[in-house]
This record gives sequence, structure tokens and C-alpha cells, in this order.
Amino acid sequence: MSRSKYYAPTGGLPPQSQLMTGRAIFTDAYAVIPKGVMSDIVTSYLPHWNKTRAWIIARPLSGFAETFSQYIVEVSPGGGSDQPEPDQGAQGVLFVVEGELDITIDGTAHRMAEGGYAFIPAATHWTAQNKTDHPAKFHWIRKQYEAADGIPAPTAFVTNEKLVAANPMPDTNGAWATTRFVEPDDLRHDMHVNIVTFEPGGVIPFEETHVMEHGLYVLEGKAVYKLNTDWVEVEAGDFMWLRAFCPQACYAGGPGKFRYLLYKDVNRHPKLRIGG
Repeated sequence: MSRSKYYAPTGGLPPQSQLMTGRAIFTDAYAVIPKGVMSDIVTSYLPHWNKTRAWIIARPLSGFAETFSQYIVEVSPGGGSDQPEPDQGAQGVLFVVEGELDITIDGTAHRMAEGGYAFIPAATHWTAQNKTDHPAKFHWIRKQYEAADGIPAPTAFVTNEKLVAANPMPDTNGAWATTRFVEPDDLRHDMHVNIVTFEPGGVIPFEETHVMEHGLYVLEGKAVYKLNTDWVEVEAGDFMWLRAFCPQACYAGGPGKFRYLLYKDVNRHPKLRIGG
């Protein structure tokens, strides 16, 4: 099987001779979980998932992510689940970064190859199986759905990023582009999971400071990312969490594209009671 263009954890354990100094950072405003810390010993096994392990890289937690959880799931051949989601109020996005995954959503079957993207609404019956001879790895982003009065709930869909055109950001000549799987003004959706691409030399030319919380997983390339007051080097396989209103900017140094999977919460009034 040819190597995926998307980075996925390989597990294992560093040798005893390796220096402990690394790039992991945890602050009140942001966190960086570098690829080097995603070893075998930090994986979790999930109820009702067979031959499956997961790197849980974000979860609701005081002083950390508030609106979402994010897993990198590895399903061995013959593994999977017939009851993957324990919370009927949770919606999900799956994004395949290695191998192939067979899913059903309300009885409709789909085979998702690398780059495959699925949106699964809350209270939806779905299954996931690896019917191939190779491991399947995918991101699973979960968020409690916030219904809005008079607005219908979103419906399920499955696609592949190769089928979705990237939208260049204004006045960037394509150096900064976003692949959007949901239209920004579709108020049925209260979260977006997009792919952001920078060409070498592309930048976010100002410090974005906004209400949306972010999870960013680097799929390809490397860059220097501004997180609050710090410039941090990141590369394929690293994960970043950004609290609401954490200033951010980016410079993609090359030599290839810099791409990341981006989560953000959108299209709803902020709650006026903390935690409620």
C-alpha cells in the first residue's frame, strides 16, 4: 500500500537514549501536542470498538477544550464498531488519513478512502468497520449539537476532500485557501471542520482574535504558528488547541504545502452561564 500524504501516528516508544526535551506546551490560552508524544502508552481503548485504539487529543476540560473532543482512531483489519457513539446528543465528523474505512449511516453504506470526510448528525445510527488488510486511521471530532429554534437539524453526508474545491482567501493569490465542507451561512450547522492550505511563503497576515475555539491538526508540511504571545514551530502530526480569543497568526516556510484540519464552533449565541 502506498504511503498516505496525510500524517498519522505510528505509535511505538522512544528509546531510552532519547533526550526528554521536546516541543509539548500546555497553557491557559493554547496547547501544542507534538507528534513525538503520540506513543503506544498514551492510547485509549473504547467501549464497543473491536481491534481499535485511539489517541484522544482534545476533550472538554476546565482550562482546555470546552466545546469538542477529537480522537485519532486506528482500526486494525477486521476491527470496528456497530455502536460507536455512546452519546445521542453528539454529532461527529470523520476524516480518513490512512487506509480505508467502511461506514454505514442509517443503513446506507459508504467506503471512505484517504481524504474521505463524513458528517454524522446527532441521534444517527452508524457503524464503522475496517474490511481491508491494512490499518485504517481517521480523525473523529465530536460536539454536542446545539439546536436552534425554527432551524432544522443538519443531514448526514459523505464526500472526499479531492471532490471539494478549495476557496482562496481574498487578496492572497491562492497562497491561503480553505476547503469548506459546509457553507458558512448554513445555520443548521453549529460547527465547521475544514482543511486550510498554505503555499510556501503563505501567511495569516494579522493576529486573528475571535470567539471560535480551534483544534488544528497538521496534515502536511511545517510552519511557524503564532499562539497568544509565542511563535511556535509545528509540523505534520502536531496538534494545536486554541482557546476562544487566543491570538493566532501563521507563516508557512515550505518547502511544500502546509495543511491542517481545523475545527471551530460557529453560528450560535454564546451561552450566558458558564458551563450551562
